Amino acid sequence: MKTRIARRPRERGVDRVLKLFSCLQAKGGPVRLAELPHMLDAPKSTIYDLVNILAEAGLLEIRGKDSQIYFGKMMHLYGTSYLQANEIMARGREMVDVLARETGETSEFCIRHRGKQVIIHARPGSRPLRISSEIGSRIPLPWTASGRLMLSHMSLAEIDSILGPEDRAMPDGSPVDIGKFAAECQASRNMPLVKTVGMINNFTQCLAAPVTNAYGLVEATICFVLPIDVPAEKKRALEARLVKASGELSLMNTESGQAG
Repeated sequence: MKTRIARRPRERGVDRVLKLFSCLQAKGGPVRLAELPHMLDAPKSTIYDLVNILAEAGLLEIRGKDSQIYFGKMMHLYGTSYLQANEIMARGREMVDVLARETGETSEFCIRHRGKQVIIHARPGSRPLRISSEIGSRIPLPWTASGRLMLSHMSLAEIDSILGPEDRAMPDGSPVDIGKFAAECQASRNMPLVKTVGMINNFTQCLAAPVTNAYGLVEATICFVLPIDVPAEKKRALEARLVKASGELSLMNTESGQAG
């Protein structure tokens, strides 16, 4: 008698929901309902049913005569609940605003999602030529100072496993040396600050400090994005301010008295 192995569905409903949310996040604005089946590579009837279910739940909204789809009001409620339950995220957003106001420099609060750095909150500086940081932007970890801190507790094999194909090339198209990148990450462990210069482009540099949870792991980073030509004295002052902010945010510091 043959044993039959149950087939896994081609794509689970939850996978389609996640893909839909990612699509809307990447788009940064409403999308016409008629465009979604092509964007998600799924049958029209399936996507329309899914959108109706999510709209009834308040997770999506359908607007206008051409049925523009975007996130619904319940998303805001769930996000607010998350911020109330996650002290680091709530205080990190506040700290970004404080740093930008105090220093006049562009400030960011970032987390990791798979092989990307995600900008959770950002505030532009007051320079005449502003450096923009888009909230929600996803940047391959090898491009960033934050990435080196966020992966600092991982082995080479672990780092290699989380980087997708699109995370393995630098902005100029050259391949990422995974071994070298992993070594840089591991060297950043317990460092109060990591700097990268001209990595994403030739006219900016980034300072990133770790924000640790109660277990000492880097849960987020607080950052300055600066012009390449910031005077050395001012850069030292900014580094000191960022390290101070990191210490104020890190739960390991506030709860156990240990250095971040």
